[in-house]
Amino acid sequence: MKTELILLSRVAYRGREITAPRLRGLLALLAGELRAGCSTARLVEGLWRDELPANPGNALRILVSRTRSQLGADVVVSTPTGYRLALGEEQVDSSVVVRCAEAGARYARAGDHAAALASAEEGLAFWDAAPVIDVVPGDPVAELRAERAPLYDSLVRSRALALGRVGRRAEAVAPLTEVFAGAPRDEEVLAELLRAEAATAGPSAALARYDAYRRELRDDLGTDPGAGLKGVHQELLQAEAPAVRYGVPHDPNPLLGRDGDLVAVGGLLRSSRLVSIVGPGGLGKTRLAYAVSRRAEQRVVHFVSLAGVRADEDVAVEVASVLGRGDAPPGGAGAYGGGADVPASIVAALGASPALLVLDNCEQVVRGAAELVRELVARSEGLRVLVTSRSPLGLSSEAVYQLPQLSADIAIELFGQRARAARPGVELPPDAVAELCRHLDGLPLAVELAAARVRVLSVPEIARRLGDRFALLRGGARDAPERHRTLHAVVEWSWNLLEEDARAALRALSVFPGGFTESAAEHLLGDGVDALYLLEQLVDQSLLKAGDTAAGIRFRMLETVREFSAARRAAAGEEEAVTDRFLGWARDFGLENHDVLFGGEPLRHWPRLRAEQDNLVLALRYALAREDHAATAAAGAVLAGIWLTDSTSFHRVFALAADTAAPLSHYRPDARHTEVTRALCVACVTAPFVGYGPLQARHLVTLRRLPPAQPDTLLRALAVVLCALADMRPPGYEALEELCASDAPLLAGVAEAVASYLWEHEGEHERALASARRLLAAVDAVPNPSLKLLGHSRCSELCGDAGLGEEAYRHLLAALDALGAPERPVAPRRACAGASCWPVCNAVSRTRPRSGSGRWSGAGRRSRPRPSRPIWPPGPRSRWPGG
Repeated sequence: MKTELILLSRVAYRGREITAPRLRGLLALLAGELRAGCSTARLVEGLWRDELPANPGNALRILVSRTRSQLGADVVVSTPTGYRLALGEEQVDSSVVVRCAEAGARYARAGDHAAALASAEEGLAFWDAAPVIDVVPGDPVAELRAERAPLYDSLVRSRALALGRVGRRAEAVAPLTEVFAGAPRDEEVLAELLRAEAATAGPSAALARYDAYRRELRDDLGTDPGAGLKGVHQELLQAEAPAVRYGVPHDPNPLLGRDGDLVAVGGLLRSSRLVSIVGPGGLGKTRLAYAVSRRAEQRVVHFVSLAGVRADEDVAVEVASVLGRGDAPPGGAGAYGGGADVPASIVAALGASPALLVLDNCEQVVRGAAELVRELVARSEGLRVLVTSRSPLGLSSEAVYQLPQLSADIAIELFGQRARAARPGVELPPDAVAELCRHLDGLPLAVELAAARVRVLSVPEIARRLGDRFALLRGGARDAPERHRTLHAVVEWSWNLLEEDARAALRALSVFPGGFTESAAEHLLGDGVDALYLLEQLVDQSLLKAGDTAAGIRFRMLETVREFSAARRAAAGEEEAVTDRFLGWARDFGLENHDVLFGGEPLRHWPRLRAEQDNLVLALRYALAREDHAATAAAGAVLAGIWLTDSTSFHRVFALAADTAAPLSHYRPDARHTEVTRALCVACVTAPFVGYGPLQARHLVTLRRLPPAQPDTLLRALAVVLCALADMRPPGYEALEELCASDAPLLAGVAEAVASYLWEHEGEHERALASARRLLAAVDAVPNPSLKLLGHSRCSELCGDAGLGEEAYRHLLAALDALGAPERPVAPRRACAGASCWPVCNAVSRTRPRSGSGRWSGAGRRSRPRPSRPIWPPGPRSRWPGG
């Protein structure tokens, strides 16, 4: 929430400067006691001191009244004993800085120095300069600023420390020097200053400062620096020795797109003893670990590859051997103490100085790696461990870094770089390259393997062959590990690490092209299967990605993994069984959600339904192929609702109507599937009148054949009106009048909406406005966002035409309110009304003969010709009513 009251650098409310001294003082006093407020006596004492007015209570009331008149009636509120500000702590700068200082200290204790830096900078932004401590007697603003002045010093110190701890040491030198000058015994600040100076001016400068401090401390206090500062001194002494990198090769080519990842992993290594870079195969974890190793702050780095280790008990022996402790006996790592103490020998090889141990490719020996790392971290205080794996180690000391896929731009750059290296002068059409890279999951290995194929194929030919990507993406560089020579080998490496139940789950879940929720996984995997446990395994192996969405946690597979798993599903003969369960999920999802976008909270449901679109499209294809009419109706009803309420996908409703018209024309749904069938038919009959597309008459026939239902939802009410279209005939429109008189509010509301357009088209403006007002009465009886939006829009439009400007403006504001918060998705907001009633009036207009003079006029409104086509909607690119 935006800070509204500023007191620390100036006095202003919502950007408006406040100059009246008493008004400034009142706000400062109330801001100082923001939660409880101030008593009348405290306010009188703070505002008038020794110059009390004749009637202090009345003078205070006048001041409060003047404050309310200038700043707003709700700014200052009364309490039983006095007054308080009606503002939250995040709206007053003097309270925000308190929160920032507390949060910064909390983040620093937790080791989250980036967050501590952000909190400190947020708090310092409220001061233009260092606050003046001198207090002007009788000035509440000056007193409040003096009271907050220590927080400024605290935030300056917090920022200086955080700059050094996040690695921005060149920037940290000046603020740390300034803070230390003001607090020359603050050894925590001095420690960071020494590290910053060592990184910028060199260890010698930092050692000189340390020696000067130590002498001064002995001369003044007769004591030595604390243990922490002595530890930094030892670091500086060791920093004089040359950096050593064991087993870290130089890059054969530039590492693209990983600058942010390098900074992030480096930051984690400063705050955590163990950091694991986790991600699927071919993502570049090893390359990133090489780069981190070369930039590491530790003077000694050991890089150990565990790709060739297959048994957990061999991990420690392999590490000891690589570190030059090959005297550890084979088999001695599984039971430490059964001969040689292998972890102790590794610690001895690492030495006493701070060191970084990198263990690469741990996924096939996770248990052995975890046991060894736990021992090493416990025995060596200065050791940091960096792990690369497709699954985390699961230790309490572990900070997991999920390595992201390459961005589209970086993938395109990498493809171009490797393609030109493979065949100089190769033609790289930008659009074709971008489309190709979009299908490669952002995996560097996949991009490089695809680029290597330009030796014999053009880019469009490579894209066309991606349907069998495992046959295409093979034959990598000879200096790549064997498991990275083909994309198939990369995925198979992870597949072989799974238990059989996890493999079965992956085969089944690969049927979802658009990702899935936990509940969908439970439905597909069936009863008796612990879906959450299996999902955790697959996420740990980087075969699934779990992400927060507006609709909750959602799981996704890389397309590479999905294709691999689908092939294994076909080979296992599980296609029919999995498809049956998938269609069962689609039927249940449709039964539960077919009408929620037309109910009371469409915007709340929109993200969740939109996320399932790709899954429902596939389910619809399966259902049509199998002639599963129940699944066709269920999946189609939800898709129709999504597409009707999305202007960018509206045209897809016509294809849906064409594909489902014939299959459903002879369908006799049971009671359980009647409503989803009704919903699909209503949407398919409605769409042509909203978007001027072809009408599939079979859906109307199917709709009229369904058992009648109470019009207690918008879709059911719309179904009743659609079924009565044939009976709405001039001159009296008795069938329409009967529906308008219905006791069912939604049915009457839909009918009145139709009537309002019809009477306007006939030139009966007052009658049209009366129908629109009755529509609003129906909305009041049964609230519905779609009808509310339509009702106020119609009233605003008709009142504007009639010259009733004030009423038109009120309805316009109400229509905008019905759209929802401005940050909500635009498409569902606009279409809340779009799928309700406009199409029906067009249907009536299209099926009746024209009559009348072609013009209409009346007092207080302009004359205009009757259009040659239905008045509403004006077309797919036009504004919506009330807009």
